[in-house]
Amino acid sequence: MAVKRYNNESISSLKGADRVRKRPGVIFGSDGLEGCEHSVFEILSNSIDEAREGYGNVIKITRFKDNSIEIEDYGRGIPVDYNKKEDKYNWELLFCELYAGGKYNTLNQQSYEYSLGLNGLGLCSTQYASEYMDVEIRRDGFIHKLHFEKGENIGGLTKEPFGRKNTGTKIKWKPDLEVFTDISIPYEYFADVLKKQAVVNAGVKFIFKYQNADGSFQESEFFYQNGISDYAAEILGEDYLTPVQSWSFETKVRDREDKPFYKLKATVSVAFSNKVCGAEYYHNSSFLEHGGATERAVKSAFVSQIDSYLKQNNKYTKNESKINFIDIEDSLVVIISSFSTMTSYENQTKKSITNKGIQDALTDMLKRNLEVYFIENPSDAEKIANQILINKHSREDAEKTRLNLKKKLTGSMDMASRVAKFVDCRSREVAERELFIVEGDSALGACKQARNPDFQAIIPIRGKILNCLKADYNRIFKSEIITDLIRVLGCGVEVKTSKAAKDLSSFNIDLLKWNKVILCTDADVDGFQIRTLLLTMLYRLTPKLIEMGKVFIAESPLYEITSKQETYFAYNEEEKDEFIRKIGNEKYIIQRSKGLGENEPDMMSFTTMDPKTRRLIKVMPESAEETAKMFDVLLGDDLSGRKEYIIANGHLYTDNLDIS
Repeated sequence: MAVKRYNNESISSLKGADRVRKRPGVIFGSDGLEGCEHSVFEILSNSIDEAREGYGNVIKITRFKDNSIEIEDYGRGIPVDYNKKEDKYNWELLFCELYAGGKYNTLNQQSYEYSLGLNGLGLCSTQYASEYMDVEIRRDGFIHKLHFEKGENIGGLTKEPFGRKNTGTKIKWKPDLEVFTDISIPYEYFADVLKKQAVVNAGVKFIFKYQNADGSFQESEFFYQNGISDYAAEILGEDYLTPVQSWSFETKVRDREDKPFYKLKATVSVAFSNKVCGAEYYHNSSFLEHGGATERAVKSAFVSQIDSYLKQNNKYTKNESKINFIDIEDSLVVIISSFSTMTSYENQTKKSITNKGIQDALTDMLKRNLEVYFIENPSDAEKIANQILINKHSREDAEKTRLNLKKKLTGSMDMASRVAKFVDCRSREVAERELFIVEGDSALGACKQARNPDFQAIIPIRGKILNCLKADYNRIFKSEIITDLIRVLGCGVEVKTSKAAKDLSSFNIDLLKWNKVILCTDADVDGFQIRTLLLTMLYRLTPKLIEMGKVFIAESPLYEITSKQETYFAYNEEEKDEFIRKIGNEKYIIQRSKGLGENEPDMMSFTTMDPKTRRLIKVMPESAEETAKMFDVLLGDDLSGRKEYIIANGHLYTDNLDIS
C-alpha cells in the first residue's frame, strides 16, 4: 500500500466553529451524552454567576421533547454592544471567540467577585456545538436578539426598545447530533444538577420544566433558603448522632510564596450519625465530583483532630493503631461550599480543584473549629469518639474475617483432594466447565455415570442445607456444606453487612472456575425445597453469579411415557397430553418420573446432562427485590407475612393434591 507523504503541506489547523465541532471532547470532556450535559452546565453557570452576585434570584430551565433547552435568568443581561477596547462587538467576542469573557479579572473584582465560569470557553463552545441557538437579552432598555446555526451567526445583532424594567438573558438552543453522539439528556441529570446548585446558592430558586414525549410538562422547583445547612439536615433526617454544625470563614490565600493573594470564603456543615453518611464538595457552585484540594483538607483535618482527641482522652487501648479516615467517613455528613477569586481546576469539566492555598486554609479552619466544638460540646465529642472507635474495630474485625474467609473459601482448581465426594472434570478451560450441584449420594452416582467427564463436574449436597436468609454469617460459614460449595465455586463471597465491615467481602468473579453452575434436584417437594435453599445461598452470598447469568436449574421431566416404539419424557401436563395424542391407539405405560438416583445413565444423560437434549432454566436477575421479598416471605422471619401469603396463594399448590 502506498504511504502518503508527510511534509510541510500536511500540517493544518482547525478554525472557527470546527475547533469545537470536530473535537468536542477537548472542551466538554466527551463527545457523548456526558459532554452534551456539560455544555448545558456551561450556559447554566453564567446565570448562576449573575444570581450569586445579587442580580436575580430565579432561574428557569426548560427541556423540550425535541432535546432543545432553554435557560432564562433575571440578571443584568449579557453586554453585546460595541467594545472599543477590543474593536469588536461583545456578542462576537462572547459567542464566537474562544477565551473571551468578563471573568478574567475576578482577582480585581471588576465584574464578578466569585465566578463559576473562568475560562471564557463555555458560551462560545456551546454555541459552536449547537444545531441552532437563539438569544434574547434584556439590557439598557432594549431587547437584543441573536440567531446562530451550526456555529455561524445568521442576521447579526438586532435590537428594539423594551418598555419594561426587568433585565436578563434567555438562551434556547439544540445540541447538534453532528457534534455529540447522544443529546437525549434525561430528567435525572437536570434534577441532580439543579438540586446541587440550589444547595450551594442559598435563596436562589431553580424552576425546571421537562417536556415529556406526549407534549405534557412536569415541573419541579429546587430551593434551599439556608443552603448547605438545610441540605445537611435533610440528609440526616432523624438519624443524627450530633446536630448540624455550620462554620464559615473568609480570608486571603496564595498557592505559592511568589504567587499573588486571592480571596477565599467557605461554609461548612458537619454532623455525625451512626446510620447515614455523605460528603459533597462544591467550589464556586461547581460540584467537585473528585474533590481534589477540598477532599484532601477534610481527610487531613478530621483524622488529625479526632486522633488528637482520642489520645488526649485515653480512648485508644495500649499499642492500638491510629484511626483511618474511613472510620470517620462511615459516620460523617459533611457539605463544603467554597468560593475563590482565583481557581485552578484539574480540567475544563471542573470536577476537581488543585489550589494548595485553598487546601491549607480549609485544613486549618476545620481543625480549629473541630477543636473548639469538642471543647464546648464534650457530650457530642464523646459520642463521636465512641462511634468512630466502633467503626474502627468493626473494620479491623471485618478485615481479619475477610482474610480468613479468603483463605478458607478460595483456592486452586484442584478441589478433589480437599472437598469430600467432589468429582472434578478434566478440562481446565473455565469457558466450558460445568458444575452440577446434586442432592445426595445416589444422585451423585447416577450423574457421575451420565456426565461427560471432559467438562462436567459434580458436587453432592450432604444433608439439609442451611437457610442462609435467616442465619447470621458466623453460622453460615461454620456450615461445612456451604463452605465446601463456595470453595468449589472458587470466587469467594459478597457479604452485605454494615458499612464499617464492608471489607468482609472477598468476591472476585475472575476466580470463578465454572461457566455454568447447574442446580440438579428431584421434581418433588423435597427437591424444590433443596433448590430454593441453594438459590437462597447463592442469592445472599454470590448474587453476582445470578446477575451474570451463571446459575441454571436442570429441568427434570415429570412423566416417562413408554410405548412399543418409543419412550417420551414430558416436562409438564401439556407435553404429556401431546405425547399421548401422538402415540394414538398404541398401548403405552405412563409413570411419574423417578428420582435422579433411580434413573438409568442413558436416560439421565438424555434428560439432564447432555447439552444437546437437556433443558436448562437460566436463573434471571430481573427482579432481585421481588426475589428477595419472596425468599423472605417463604423462608425468613416474617411469620405474619408468610401466613398471609399461604392464605392468599395456598390453593394454587393444594388444588391438585390427593388427600383422600
